[in-house]
Amino acid sequence: MLTESEFERYSRHLVIPEVGEVGQQKLKSASVLIIGAGGLGSPLSLYLAAAGIGNIGIVDFDTVSLTNLQRQVIYDTADLGKPKAELAGKKILAINPGIKVKIYNTKLTSENAVEILRDYDIIADGTDNFSTRYLVNDACLILNKPNVYASILRFNGQVSLFNYNNGPCYRCVYPEPPAPGEIPSCEEGGVIGVLPGIIGTLQANEIIKIILGAGKTLSGRLLLFEGLTTSFRELKIHKDKNCPSCSKQLTTLSDYDMLCGTNGNVLSNMSENKKEITVEELKKKIENNEKFILVDVREPYETHISTIGGVLIPMKQLPYRIDELNKDDEIIVYCRTGNRSYYATEFLTDKQGFKNVKNLIGGINAWAEKIDNSLTKY
Repeated sequence: MLTESEFERYSRHLVIPEVGEVGQQKLKSASVLIIGAGGLGSPLSLYLAAAGIGNIGIVDFDTVSLTNLQRQVIYDTADLGKPKAELAGKKILAINPGIKVKIYNTKLTSENAVEILRDYDIIADGTDNFSTRYLVNDACLILNKPNVYASILRFNGQVSLFNYNNGPCYRCVYPEPPAPGEIPSCEEGGVIGVLPGIIGTLQANEIIKIILGAGKTLSGRLLLFEGLTTSFRELKIHKDKNCPSCSKQLTTLSDYDMLCGTNGNVLSNMSENKKEITVEELKKKIENNEKFILVDVREPYETHISTIGGVLIPMKQLPYRIDELNKDDEIIVYCRTGNRSYYATEFLTDKQGFKNVKNLIGGINAWAEKIDNSLTKY
């Protein structure tokens, strides 16, 4: 039953025919797990709490950084360095003290995913990496949970509903993870600050419709948003009888980190291949006036934020500017975090026959943190 204060709090809901008292009680009884308390998780958690979703779980093991504040509106400057999940939980309880919130300040893995997802009616995927998206998809299949999915990059976003009423799953649309480095993350490619608000609230709307049993869901449809033209388009998607996940009776989970080329695996592979150099080692080379070529594979605009010099050859131009580099030189490649430069190093050595190419581990951010504090870490 709704309390007297809840009748007042949700009065604008109660007059909507599709909601009413019965619908609001459904929202109060529902449980939603939000995976990721970042750009998408911010509007998701705020609006689900305000709408009266009775039980909300939040999974995130990250802390707030200054780079988050351009889009993750649930946090403020005073929150820098603090755990996101705990902060998000406190802030949505301040909005609506009548709900229950459970915090999971941990990374979602194949070992804990089923246990964490088990107790929730609906799963909201607000993650920013492919390995977790594929993991969430498979966990939802094992537990038969609807997966409200969204992703964002630059000015573009997409939303869908997977594994709902025997509908398609995420891998029906994206059967295999992209090759490592093929698609930039938000960290590498950027995201306009307002986009998570647009896409995250669409996710929240989808969750509320599912709980109410109202309207038409996005199951079988992939909604695409283009921010630069302020336009939407829709793709029909179908259940794939050969889907690597939902065509099988999954009983166990696997981690997708190796397939998706996360930074951890990048560094592991680099260590095995010895195609790496630390910022401390680079500093010594500079101090000793050693001869080498420093190559920056970032985009030109990034050099205005922070730079340690060298020849600028953006990653996408590298295949067409090989003749600017000498195969006999020692070449050190860097980018922002060491991810793009890792693939540039692999390309030069494995595809172009360069013998002495090394990736700067951690990129310019590591240089700013360990060597030169005057540089911007972005």
